[in-house]
Amino acid sequence: MVGGSSRGSLHGRTPLADRGFIKAVALLWLAGTGLRLTILAVPPIVPIIAQDLQLPATGVGLLVSSPVVLFSLAAIPGSLLIARLGAFPTVVAGLLVVAIGGALRGLAPTALPLYIATMIMGAGVAVMQPAMPSLVRQWLPRRVGFGTAVYTNGLLAGEVLPVLLTIPFVMPLVGADWRMALVIWSIPVAATALLVGVFGQRTTVTASEGPQVPRRWWPDWKDPLIWQLAALMGSINSMYFAANAFLPGYLESVGRPDLTSSALTALNFGQIPASFALLAVASRLERQSWPFIAIGLASVVCLGGMVFTSGEWIVLWTGLYGLIGAGALILALTLPPLLCPPEDVARTAAAMFTVSYTAAVVISTVSGAVWDLTGIPALAFGPIALCALVLAGAALNLRMTKRLL
Repeated sequence: MVGGSSRGSLHGRTPLADRGFIKAVALLWLAGTGLRLTILAVPPIVPIIAQDLQLPATGVGLLVSSPVVLFSLAAIPGSLLIARLGAFPTVVAGLLVVAIGGALRGLAPTALPLYIATMIMGAGVAVMQPAMPSLVRQWLPRRVGFGTAVYTNGLLAGEVLPVLLTIPFVMPLVGADWRMALVIWSIPVAATALLVGVFGQRTTVTASEGPQVPRRWWPDWKDPLIWQLAALMGSINSMYFAANAFLPGYLESVGRPDLTSSALTALNFGQIPASFALLAVASRLERQSWPFIAIGLASVVCLGGMVFTSGEWIVLWTGLYGLIGAGALILALTLPPLLCPPEDVARTAAAMFTVSYTAAVVISTVSGAVWDLTGIPALAFGPIALCALVLAGAALNLRMTKRLL
């Protein structure tokens, strides 16, 4: 990839540069899908897995939540791997681990091997996540916002495709065997690892960008920027995961379980239009605080709409909540490569992911505790609304300026 030559052929780009740009965009999108494809293959078939392996509710929760825990625990080891190998080899290795761990789930005869394979898969995703901002910074140094929107669009596609296709297409294809279904979803990830490994190797960075292998891997926890970015991303992750967790129970409590499917679909599919819109405008919103402030305040309004309205209005407000949340996610992911020197991107991103995914688990737990202690389901959304205000406040205090690029 020839970074910085992304203005089009009218501005002197060569056909080779055009091909390099297109190649990098395609590889970033494919790598983005690998971040979620195998993980989101599980929820549609959770009831089948639970029945086959006799999993209790706690076991189901562990199966679904363990990747998120790994996202936090393995992010900093991922930074170490990036420091030793570089971002590109780490992404390829992460994809391979995801594919292997995802396929090993299909060989699990009992619950324990299934959990172990799931954790292996989650570790692969965890080391990839801090590598992706670095890879964008290397391949598209002058189009960081666009490149981030590209791989995030792939990530969101990786969330949607398994939900759409597993039950109606994949399960009939494999004779309703959930194990083979999980293996099937690992195949495109393995293919992506091959494609990225072969074609990404020829992708080059601009000479001014240097070798792009950072020497420092341990985050500088005294750096205020890390905690500001963690507050942003932690709020965004908490708002998304907690809303997904408590929306079904809330709808059940207000006598509208029939809205659960459409509301969850709106929440998650609502992210797709935002990712496409950001492809067009992300570069204009780079290093701007006001989008985060607006999204934080608008999220509070949407949460209020979800709680204080009824019927199809809940679905509408939920869809808007997912739409603006995806915008915040994409813009937040652009910040490490935009605000940090190249050698600090991975370790800053790793710290951001470590804190933010931990925060998501904590906020979900707090929301559940509030519900249990008060007996009022709507109050479970209180901590989520607080996260939206933290998002706005953190953006207000964040200096969106470059550091020694």
